[in-house]
Amino acid sequence: MIRTAAYEPDPAYGPWTESPYVMPFSEELRAELTSLYARTRRCGDDPVQLPFRRLNSLLRAMAPGVVATARNAGADPRLPWLYGREPVPREVIAPLISTWAAGLSRTPAPEDEDGTADATSREDELFQGLDAVLEDLPPWQSVPVDLTETTVSAGGTAEPAQRLYSLLPEWIAFRLAARPFRTGGAELRFRVVSRENGAELVSWPPQRYEHRKRTWYYSALVGVSVQTVPFAGRFRVHVSTSVRRWATRPEARSQDLRGVTVLLDAPLPWPDLPDRRERLIENSFAFDRGRGRLAWRSRSPALVLPDLDIVHSYPEPGDLLTEPEKWINGRQDIAAGIVYRPALGPHSVGPGLMPKERAELDAWAEEGLRPMLRRVPDLTRVTRHNTPVLLPRSGPAGDAASRDARRAAARREALASALDGSPLEIDILWQSPETRAELIAALPELIGLPPGRKDSDRKDSDRAADGRAADGRAADGRAAGDRTEETWHWQADGLDIRVRTGHAGALAAPLDLPGDRGRQRAVRLAEAIADRGALIADRVERPRDVRGMAIIELGGKDHFRALDSDPKHALRLGFAGRGRLSQFIGLPGDAEDTLPHRARSAWLDAFRQLGATAPPAHRVGPGIPQDVQYAALWLVRYTRKGPTRCPARRLVAVRVRPDEGPGGIHGWDSERAAWVPYPDLLLALSRDAAVTAPAPARGGTVTGDGQQEAERQIRALLYQLRDRPTLLMASSGNLRQCWPRLRNGALARDMLGFGASDAQRLAVYGPDLRVVLARDANGREEVPEWYAHDGVGRAGFAKGVWGTSDPENRVFASTADVPHTATLPKGLMKLVPTAAGRTAPGKSAWNPVHLELTVLGCLSEKALADAGRTDRPADRPAEWATLAHQLRFHDDYPPLARPLPLHLARMANEYVLPLATAPLKAQVPDDE
Repeated sequence: MIRTAAYEPDPAYGPWTESPYVMPFSEELRAELTSLYARTRRCGDDPVQLPFRRLNSLLRAMAPGVVATARNAGADPRLPWLYGREPVPREVIAPLISTWAAGLSRTPAPEDEDGTADATSREDELFQGLDAVLEDLPPWQSVPVDLTETTVSAGGTAEPAQRLYSLLPEWIAFRLAARPFRTGGAELRFRVVSRENGAELVSWPPQRYEHRKRTWYYSALVGVSVQTVPFAGRFRVHVSTSVRRWATRPEARSQDLRGVTVLLDAPLPWPDLPDRRERLIENSFAFDRGRGRLAWRSRSPALVLPDLDIVHSYPEPGDLLTEPEKWINGRQDIAAGIVYRPALGPHSVGPGLMPKERAELDAWAEEGLRPMLRRVPDLTRVTRHNTPVLLPRSGPAGDAASRDARRAAARREALASALDGSPLEIDILWQSPETRAELIAALPELIGLPPGRKDSDRKDSDRAADGRAADGRAADGRAAGDRTEETWHWQADGLDIRVRTGHAGALAAPLDLPGDRGRQRAVRLAEAIADRGALIADRVERPRDVRGMAIIELGGKDHFRALDSDPKHALRLGFAGRGRLSQFIGLPGDAEDTLPHRARSAWLDAFRQLGATAPPAHRVGPGIPQDVQYAALWLVRYTRKGPTRCPARRLVAVRVRPDEGPGGIHGWDSERAAWVPYPDLLLALSRDAAVTAPAPARGGTVTGDGQQEAERQIRALLYQLRDRPTLLMASSGNLRQCWPRLRNGALARDMLGFGASDAQRLAVYGPDLRVVLARDANGREEVPEWYAHDGVGRAGFAKGVWGTSDPENRVFASTADVPHTATLPKGLMKLVPTAAGRTAPGKSAWNPVHLELTVLGCLSEKALADAGRTDRPADRPAEWATLAHQLRFHDDYPPLARPLPLHLARMANEYVLPLATAPLKAQVPDDE
């Protein structure tokens, strides 16, 4: 069985009622702040939206006793705004609001008509009204609050009161932080960090790990969030556990930093009030190109803390990056830690925790949540068939060659089926000779063919004689001996593969954006991409009556430090413009894996793009129709921070027919209104690149107000799938952006809803349609963490499909194998290493993903009765969840994060690369 780190209100306890002190956001305060903000920012007649996040963060950090702040209190003065354990004096709240308001004034005050206005008197005038309002703040009142307040949707999903999404995690975090976590003879104490989607506990001060004569810092990290589960009668509290690493050896350049988080440990500036030091204050900084230096971002409380506390010296971002270790150890009662991320350089502490340590932290949390919340019951396996029909991965040593030959034959057959008689022409553009050699050697080995026949060795001058432009090739920085172009050829078993190798040269150079900063960056980037496309067109022929592929050796992000200089997306579009798919492989040293492994992975990804990735036969049983087809939907969502700095929305649909083999993988081309082979879908997506924001609702693109268009496309696609039994798969966390009726509270068994109309029976959209929704953590802890246990204290991993004993259950957990590269002792302790595991903090702990599978629609007894059908027995929901689970497994890949059809739909986003063709006036919001 497996145990999830999830908790629910305990009905035996009843309502969990607390009586915090609350303060509303008065109408007078809202009106005065709105007026002040409009005048100082010169908003004119535009609607004014007060930037509450920094104010709320400042109040949580610096007002002792404030537990939580409501998100939308400013819109309704009747709602509580501040929640506290005790009343906070006006002498604390008023200066915090006033300081925050003063920070809003970033533009000079407008001059009087005669142009002689005094800045100081003008500022005094602006703030007179606010000072008067702050003298008469609403009083604190003790109000009983049910922290388990719940409503149940029409579909049977329990939803907590809206305020609990922010209030309850904060309340729980403070409750847990009041008790130390004890393990291995040591104890860890926690500080609370507020988050947009919950709360975190960070052990403080950090732990130390000595490695290679350096000290590396890390902390335990516990996340708390409130979640819902489809059709569950109680909402959930998820408690996640991990490691927070601190950067003390940053190697990144200041100008490359686009968002670095800093947690600040600072004293309260109120000498007459207790300073419990319960929180760490979240801030962030980035390189400010206008000022040419690192600067705090606008929502960071660190911007105004020096105005509140003139006694202490607070660090500037440049100080933190220069001397991070000094600040994490504290200076003059102030400490600060830079939250590590890979862009800051290497770190000797590995990420993650192993099951035993995770189980100990989970038990500590469970004890702190009693008796108000109880653990969600453990899950048990619902099937013995955890994997499809796969080729054996182990066995007697003598069978190794036979196993490899069978796998190679399967790949060869899949590739031939996907190509359907078309020759395959591949360009390998390399930068290092060893990569070229490994790619040439790996291809025949993977598909079980002898080494290829080398057709010719040709110099650049020979290519020019063929009529191809060769300008600049001799100056590409290659040694004379490396200018040779080689062509290799394989013909066997219906395959005709020709591989041409050549140096990447200028194609792999950084993009050079035009320097006219008067034009928007997206437009200048589009021009640089077009220039690189012209180089490709000059060098690469368009394949005729053949399938084309390019494999390019390219440096990683560290090789392209200038903003938007990475040419990867330009190369993708340029080769697609020449009718070629593209796959990339890193330079030697760009990855920890060996070159043979990376070369093998590059070819397998190339096969996937060619559609040569058929799902193995399932082992679910006779309840699954033999002619079932799979369909998957994925919404590509880009803001102006996307890969091409251009916003876009694009709905991708993929259809897989297992009985047709690899040739049965298709995608929906909305321009042609037809299902096309998967590689043709990828090329079609790239042809939609030239758009102007806001994008028109064409070609599947969904603009900011295009929900109706997206739902219309989904209904039309369902109509195209009615010809045979269909399993439709979607990621609810992804697709609910354009299909809001996939929100948990809007779901109903065996029903589909669109827009504001009533949900309809599943049979309306297809007589043999089933729908499975997949959901992962989605960056919001939407699914709980888990570990397997044996009931006597041992914790580990397990793969399978898990659920409750209820035969009507519709929600299942899918867990997969631990990859062979992540085999560590399950009892490894990193937070408090044992004497036998002093190097444990340096290990990377990998935990399999918990994928939630909700069988939203199937042919249940009620669905069959409603449709008047007696021609077949009712479905078992567990079988359709098992089918989706088995689709995560494939002979050539470690277990996928999602079922294969959904994986193919998601990976198609690599070709959705919109380009700006005009100034972008209307932008898609950046808040996703």
